[in-house]
Amino acid sequence: MSDARVLVLMGSDSDREVMEKGVAVLREHGVEADVRVASAHREPEKTAELAASAEERGYGVVICGAGLSAALPGVVASHSDLPVVGVPISAALGGMDALLSTVQMPPGVPVAAVGIDNARNAAHLALRILDRR
Repeated sequence: MSDARVLVLMGSDSDREVMEKGVAVLREHGVEADVRVASAHREPEKTAELAASAEERGYGVVICGAGLSAALPGVVASHSDLPVVGVPISAALGGMDALLSTVQMPPGVPVAAVGIDNARNAAHLALRILDRR
């Protein structure tokens, strides 16, 4: 899996500043990262398709950043067997709403969660999953 790429999704383009910090970590370690915007609420079909096809397109991990209800990581995990790392984004309530939404997944829908706005740690976790530390 060491040659796998990472798919970085964000629910809104306003999340890009936070997520690019994680992308920089991945690229510093020679891991290709593709960045896409896909809202779980506004573009559910696009989100489901990206998640469902991620493994066959050569991705080994999906990192999802989302604020508010932060549904994106859970939706992606429900459509893919790849490891999903959720990055709660501080859009309201200091990011606590997004954090709780990211960590409170139902059984069978695993999502690893990092701290609020901590896309760097999401990238470091992805590197470990890919055995590229």
